[in-house]
Amino acid sequence: MKKTGISFRTAGTLAATAALTLFLSGCSGPDTTAPSAVRAQAADLRAAHFGTVDCREVKCIALTFDAGPSEHSARLLGILKEKQVPATFFLLGKRHIEKYPELVRRMADEGHEVASHTWDHKILTRLRPEEIREELERPNQEIERLTGRRPTLMRPPQGRTDDTVHEICRELGLAEVLWSVTAKDYTTTDPDLITRRVLAQASRDGIILLHDIYDGTVPAVPGIIDALKERGYVFVTVPQLLAPGRAEPGKVYR
Repeated sequence: MKKTGISFRTAGTLAATAALTLFLSGCSGPDTTAPSAVRAQAADLRAAHFGTVDCREVKCIALTFDAGPSEHSARLLGILKEKQVPATFFLLGKRHIEKYPELVRRMADEGHEVASHTWDHKILTRLRPEEIREELERPNQEIERLTGRRPTLMRPPQGRTDDTVHEICRELGLAEVLWSVTAKDYTTTDPDLITRRVLAQASRDGIILLHDIYDGTVPAVPGIIDALKERGYVFVTVPQLLAPGRAEPGKVYR
C-alpha cells in the first residue's frame, strides 16, 4: 500500500490539485445538485436515519473517504465505531478491493455506505464509452459479491466527468458524488494541517473529501469529528444527507 500512496502523490498530485481547484472555485465543472435541494424536492416525507437523524431538522455533514481500502482502513473503522460516526467509502478496485476484501465486508457490516471510485483510478473523461463501463462495472460487481449490495453511488477520479459519463452512470444505476470540503491530504502528512483545512471549510450539508490511503489522514479523523460535534454537526452517510430524497442515477451531487 505504501507503493500505491506514493504513486498517487507523484503521478497525480499536480493534476489532482488543478482539478480540485477548478471544481471548488466554481469556475467550471458539471451542473450539480445540493443535498438541501434533493430533500426539498422529495415527495416521500420519510427520512433515512442513523439513530434518529433527520437532516431537514439538524445540522448534518458527511465524511467520505476515497481510494481505499488500505493498510490504514482498519484503524479508521475502529475510530468511526468508537465515535459512532457513519461514513461513505468510495473504493478503488485494483490493489484495494482485491487486496482487502475483509475490510470491504467490515465497512458494510458496520453500517457505512460502500460506493465506487472506479477500478483503476483512470480519468473517465479520457476514456472510450466501453472503457468507462469497465471502470465502473468491475468495482460494482466486486462490491456486490462481497457485501450483497450493489453500489448506487460513485465518485469520478479527480471529480472529472462529462455527459458521456453521466449517461453511462444512468445506465448502470449510479449517481455521481463530488465534494464541498477538501483537506488536500495528498499534499501533506501533517494531521493538524488536515484538521485545520477541514474545519475552515465545513458547513451544513458539507461533503468532506479525505483519503484513508495517506499517512496523515486517519490520525486527523478523531480531531475532525470531535471539533465538528462541538460545533453541533451530526455525521451521516451521503444517502442519509439526501433523505428523504434519493440520489438519481446519472445526476451529480455536491
